Amino acid sequence: MWLPRRLPALGLALALLLPIGGCGGAAQPPRSVLLEALTLQIQLTQGAIAQALRLQPEGVPEVSRVRVTRQDTVRIGEAKGLHLTGSFDWRLPDDPIRVDTPFELYLQRGERGESWRLARPSGALDGDTQLWITDPLPLVR
Repeated sequence: MWLPRRLPALGLALALLLPIGGCGGAAQPPRSVLLEALTLQIQLTQGAIAQALRLQPEGVPEVSRVRVTRQDTVRIGEAKGLHLTGSFDWRLPDDPIRVDTPFELYLQRGERGESWRLARPSGALDGDTQLWITDPLPLVR
């Protein structure tokens, strides 16, 4: 019988193919893109709070240790995007305390695949169509 002799080779072939099948989603953005996106998201939030309270924003936060726990492909306007959740560490300038914070990011890849944009939901057009505000992230070389 040919099956018992071929079983180890068949098992090895299946083991090599399974990880490929599990990677059907979009690739995770580079770490530098995640750091830039989280920094921008903090700055935008700080700016909105500072403006509401008529204060000066604190400066550029220091972001580190990004841990992505989930990544899904989503529609952002007419293009594909990524919805990422996880946690990261950050601190304000001149503040010794580092904060471990959960995050939720929406990212959209540039048309030529060379850039990324931070996308933020901004309400719905007709109750069904999500509107987005997108901000470019610095190019990563």
